[in-house]
Amino acid sequence: MFKKILIANRGEIALRIIRGCKELGVQTVAVYSEIDKDSLHVHMADEAVCIGPAISSKSYLNMNNIISAARITHAEAIHPGYGFLSESTKFAKLCEENEIKLIGPKEEHIRRMGNKSEARKTMIEAGVSVVPGSEGATKDSLEALDIAQKIGFPVMIKASSGGGGRGIRIVHEEEDFVNKFNMAKSEAAAAFNDDDMYIEKFIEEPRHIEFQILADEHGNIVHLGERDCSLQRRNQKVLEEAPCTKIDDDLRKRMGQMAIKAAKAVNYVSAGTIEFLLDKHYNFYFIEMNTRIQVEHPITEAITGIDLIKEQIKIAAGEKLSFTQDGIKINGHAIECRINAEDPNNNFAPCPGMIEDYFIPGGNGVRIDSHIYSGYKIPATYDSMIGKLIVWGRDRNEAIARMKRAIDELIIIGVKTNTDFHKEILNHERFIENKIDTSFIGKEMMK
Repeated sequence: MFKKILIANRGEIALRIIRGCKELGVQTVAVYSEIDKDSLHVHMADEAVCIGPAISSKSYLNMNNIISAARITHAEAIHPGYGFLSESTKFAKLCEENEIKLIGPKEEHIRRMGNKSEARKTMIEAGVSVVPGSEGATKDSLEALDIAQKIGFPVMIKASSGGGGRGIRIVHEEEDFVNKFNMAKSEAAAAFNDDDMYIEKFIEEPRHIEFQILADEHGNIVHLGERDCSLQRRNQKVLEEAPCTKIDDDLRKRMGQMAIKAAKAVNYVSAGTIEFLLDKHYNFYFIEMNTRIQVEHPITEAITGIDLIKEQIKIAAGEKLSFTQDGIKINGHAIECRINAEDPNNNFAPCPGMIEDYFIPGGNGVRIDSHIYSGYKIPATYDSMIGKLIVWGRDRNEAIARMKRAIDELIIIGVKTNTDFHKEILNHERFIENKIDTSFIGKEMMK
């Protein structure tokens, strides 16, 4: 096991990793930008190093400064969390060159699975079911239009190196295609410095289902069931559940086996997520793999009792998985609400500012992962998510009731948040009846 790990991130995920390290008896190094000097992860770590000014490109994305921080503190490994450098092939290679273990997959895995068009090609070769679409990437709008015509409208245009909902357009009519393709391409170039695009059939009324996997260096690989991440706004997840109660044991087994097959196709090692679209006829299609820990990992922990961060660290340290597929049992139902400092009544505009008062909910089956506290000033520089509220219940109905109660207890004074928006979702008849798909928020909540 490592003696010291540097966490190359901030906010709640940095705290989450520090907690896992403490339970493993591992010392921690926090890195922080100048504006984050009062952030909770700085105070909870054993050591802390400032790596630059507020802007991410000069701090949390500054690879050389992070590597230098690891070297001067003698950290043997770096945990990148999610976002920032967590799926950077360049950073993975830099860690390897400096003989620092990256707690995550190898550079090859990030490259092959992080690029959506290459991941799609790999899955086709491995016999994994994929959404009908282009065989590779394209930059040419007319070539892309020809592909779209062959697939049949509606289609989805996606950035090959995309993420966070950027570089994506849905096209229902042929005459709109070229314009939307060029818009998505420009957006992708600006966001990812990569304007390779690919086209796939748009699956109507789908659920977004992702399977959590763990794979060690010794050839052992398991899945820990699925998460239903269908509730999204502009391709960004809002509320997640585990398991998906629309999936029976037979379908779960088949999807889980396909997820493992997908990971084995690239000899994957670490924690990862295989994402599928499930249509209304219960056909499922691979769409992408996330080669990192996910924001919504706590709901999988809640229903399996397995600490994913600690397992991820153990795998990076060369340990074997301590359980097999047969030993993983799904118990109950969990829901996560992402708590954002934003104003739903003003097009979800971010609302940075001072937390004047803060009270967290408690009781059986309630967990909150957050880095805020009374007197903390939320900077305008970073993502608006300030916490995740997670509940567990014996079944979906109890989990919904518990989440409603927990949100009522949650007090955040000083900034606007999306808690009332979550209440609307939880009280919506179609959500309660589990009649949802990825268009639910757009159609039902944004009227």
